[in-house]
Amino acid sequence: MLPSGGSADAAEIAGGNRIAVLVPCYNEEAAIGKVVADFRAALPEAGIYVYDNNSTDRTMAAAAKAGATVRREQHQGKGRVVRRMFTDIDADIYVLVDGDATYDAPSARGMIDKLKAERLDMVCAVRVDQVVAAYRLGHRAGNRLLTGFVAHVFGESFTDMLSGYRVFTRRFVKSFPALSGGFEIETELTVHALELELPVGEMPTPYYSRPLGSISKLSTWRDGIRILRTVLRLYRAERPLPLFTAIGASLAIAAIGIAIPVFITYWQEGTVPRLPTAVLSTGLVLLASLSIACGLILDTVTRGRRELKLLSYLAQRAPAEERRRSEP
Repeated sequence: MLPSGGSADAAEIAGGNRIAVLVPCYNEEAAIGKVVADFRAALPEAGIYVYDNNSTDRTMAAAAKAGATVRREQHQGKGRVVRRMFTDIDADIYVLVDGDATYDAPSARGMIDKLKAERLDMVCAVRVDQVVAAYRLGHRAGNRLLTGFVAHVFGESFTDMLSGYRVFTRRFVKSFPALSGGFEIETELTVHALELELPVGEMPTPYYSRPLGSISKLSTWRDGIRILRTVLRLYRAERPLPLFTAIGASLAIAAIGIAIPVFITYWQEGTVPRLPTAVLSTGLVLLASLSIACGLILDTVTRGRRELKLLSYLAQRAPAEERRRSEP
């Protein structure tokens, strides 16, 4: 479904790609009208979809008045809204943006051009704050910390991992297994791209303060901890062999440290007076062996899951421009 006054032809751009602007919203009555108007001006050929997440204000009415297609997702949490949008909407290029009017709508055209020209699957906006207060110090510090941790674990490709302004191809969206429920969704999107080594890029874009009356729903500490937990969970799921090998090695070192005095006593006196210590050391060695064995097994399972994700990605059609080039 397209915005009021739109048509199927209006959703087609010169390259043959249909564009959908996806806007998850919760209590953004003060900002959503501007977001819709700005993106209609920046991408007049795009369909704009606002998904309301149980707002208690007039967000839905403001979005509909501005000309967006408005729908509702009752399961609370940004991740659940994004999952619903990715499931419902069929397009060739997707623009995902928050409904708080902090992101620069005109930059969407440049991000889409970069996506097409470089044949990428995701372009992430790197926020360049235009006002000091636009990007809170706690959010900035947390973003740098988490981005650095993800780069260390999964590889360095992003400088603003938590940006809520992104452009995707259909192949990325329809092969992305969204599991997160809240603000961890950006982390999951980033790790999915890094795990499958998909072609991705970044583009600096202006970042503005929220309009008067709009309040941030992101809690620096609560959501920061949830995002960190998501990173650790993804590390466990996607890098089981290094994780369980490290645990096994730590247990083995502890076992050896405990056993050394027992061996020295046995060597000197021929007895084992500290039997509980010997039993503990033996148990730690067994646990170390089990940990490494679990890592090997889970690594095989993870490889199979990664292959399925890649096959799902490859099963999606290529962008329209590439299809035309490949046709005889």
